[in-house]
Amino acid sequence: MYNRFVTQIIVCLLISCSIQAQDRSIQGKVTTFENIPLSGVEVQVKSTKQVVKTDTLGRFSVACNNKDKLSFFAHGFNKQDVKLKENTKFVAVNLHLKPGEKGKALAIGYGHVTDEDKLSAISSLRDDHDDFSNYADMFELIRGKFSGVQVVGDEIIIRGNNTMGGSNAALIVVDGIEREGSILGMLPPHTVKSIDILKDGGSAIYGSRGANGVVLIETKKGDEDK
Repeated sequence: MYNRFVTQIIVCLLISCSIQAQDRSIQGKVTTFENIPLSGVEVQVKSTKQVVKTDTLGRFSVACNNKDKLSFFAHGFNKQDVKLKENTKFVAVNLHLKPGEKGKALAIGYGHVTDEDKLSAISSLRDDHDDFSNYADMFELIRGKFSGVQVVGDEIIIRGNNTMGGSNAALIVVDGIEREGSILGMLPPHTVKSIDILKDGGSAIYGSRGANGVVLIETKKGDEDK
C-alpha cells in the first residue's frame, strides 16, 4: 500500500513538472543587420513543433520546455537554430541575408522587410558562399568583393557617404565592438564568418559615428574556425 502511494506521488510530480515545463514562455526579437526588425519570420519549437510568426516589430512569444531549441526561417535569409538554456527568458536573433539581389528580392517580396530602402543600402557576404581563405588579407577581400567600396591605406571608403571637411573612413565594427581600421590588417580572412557593408539608412543606428557607412564583421567561434 505504501509503495503504491509513493508511486502515485512520483507520477503526479512528474506530470506537474512536465506541465510546468511546457508552460515556460520565451520572448524574443528577430532582426537583420543588427537593427532592422523582420516580420513574418517563422519560429518553430522543436519539442512541440509549434510555429509562430514575428510581428511587424520582429517580436515573438512561444511556450517551450526548459531545454528546447528554436528554429528561425525567413525567405531570403539563412536559417538559424538556437538552443535554449534553463535560465533563458529572452532570445535576440540576427538573421543573415543571403548574398546577391535574389536574397533582397525575396525578403522584400515576402514582406519580411517593408522598407526597400533599408536593404538597398546594404551589401553582405558570407564565408560559406565565398571562401575567404583565398584572399591574402581583409583589404584585398573587401576591395575585390564590394562594388562602390575603396581601400585607402587602412581606411575603408564607401562612395556616397562622404563627410564634408572630415574623415571619409567607414566605421569598423568587429563582433559588436568598434575598432580602428588597422584591425583589418591583423585579422586573417579565414577567421571571418561574414562581412556586411551598411550605408545611408542602414547605418543610422550608429548615429554620427556611422555617417560614412559601417563595415560589420563577424568572426568565427569555436569549431567554426576550421
